[in-house]
Amino acid sequence: MATSATIQLIRNATLRIQYAGHHILVDPMFFPQGAFDPLAGKARNPMVELPLPAEEIIKDIDLVLVTHTHPDHFDPIASEMLDKSVQLFNQPADEEFFQAANFLNATTIGDHTTWNNLTIHRTGGLHGSGEILKKMGTVSGFVLQAQDQPTIYLVGDSIWTEEVELAIQKFRPDYIVANTGGAVFPGFEEHPILMDEEQARTLVQNSGNAKVIAVHMEALDHCRTTRTSLRQVAEEANISKEQLIIPQDGEVVHLVL
Repeated sequence: MATSATIQLIRNATLRIQYAGHHILVDPMFFPQGAFDPLAGKARNPMVELPLPAEEIIKDIDLVLVTHTHPDHFDPIASEMLDKSVQLFNQPADEEFFQAANFLNATTIGDHTTWNNLTIHRTGGLHGSGEILKKMGTVSGFVLQAQDQPTIYLVGDSIWTEEVELAIQKFRPDYIVANTGGAVFPGFEEHPILMDEEQARTLVQNSGNAKVIAVHMEALDHCRTTRTSLRQVAEEANISKEQLIIPQDGEVVHLVL
């Protein structure tokens, strides 16, 4: 009998996923509220506290996925708290990072890998466009597949781009987790480094039969897209709450095939 799959939004892009019998942690950021300087001059970050203690978030975790190593996706607290022997999958650009951090079972995914009963594909993306893209570095996404489980596509920190569209067409996911904070940096306001409301709308409209789960909002001061603004654009486009799921911090989304 297949085990039920769930995705819990912790905060920002940090997720705890129950999938194919595994407890999976994605992009852990455990900084306390106000730990670091403003990114856009509005507020110290993170702007909100974790919805539950970090010790509880990492309990029983047997797999960690890191899309890239910007500190809002993998911070020093997570590096210190996680068991150094935990299985961790990363992108090629971050191989040396995790070697230096002394993770004993950090494994680089080039194209795809199989771990226990799980297949993980790495996908590409663009962390912005124009000049800001040159500063943002390489990012990845992951597709999770397992027998009798829904296919999950974790887009990662990418704008809407051809690579994302092609990944949807190739893997036909049942669920797509999209980072839709519409983040911008001062001086580069015309070039978001994450999907904004309009790009998220385009994603949903090109998602096939997938349900889209929107995260990476309202935690960092350079993210301009809010849950409210995203829902408003979705409603104007006749996108239902079943098509576009916008969880609160700490909320658990139950996945169905």
